[in-house]
Amino acid sequence: MNDGRVSWNEYFMNIAEQVATRSTCGRKHVGAVIVRDRTILSTGYNGSVRGALHCDEAGHDMENDHCVRTVHAEANAVAQAAKHGVRIDEAEIYVTASPCLTCFKLIANSGIKKIYYKEFYRDERITEYARQAGVTLVYMGKEE
Repeated sequence: MNDGRVSWNEYFMNIAEQVATRSTCGRKHVGAVIVRDRTILSTGYNGSVRGALHCDEAGHDMENDHCVRTVHAEANAVAQAAKHGVRIDEAEIYVTASPCLTCFKLIANSGIKKIYYKEFYRDERITEYARQAGVTLVYMGKEE
């Protein structure tokens, strides 16, 4: 039965997109939402270290064509959960762009078993690492 409501996956990805609007790095706005049992556990967006100047205030700190001033959305969501003592083992994460390899490793080691992403971003290696680690990657973007 179609009651006109979006699916749970679309719902959480829509929230991740809204979270991304808080990003403080103009190069790319990324949002992440960690969910278990259809309940939001934590959110994160890419931005500077808490208390430090943001890219929009201090400029980008570029290294290998990548702004290293920012903490990635996925890492911020995991850190926010840890800061508040929220267990994320066996959870899922919705991210507006696929994680970099470093964030993928953080996500996998935190016990998250499924990663939903809307845009593929940069690193093909996560596919093989995910297969090896038993982490499911789910693409939610539009087919081209």
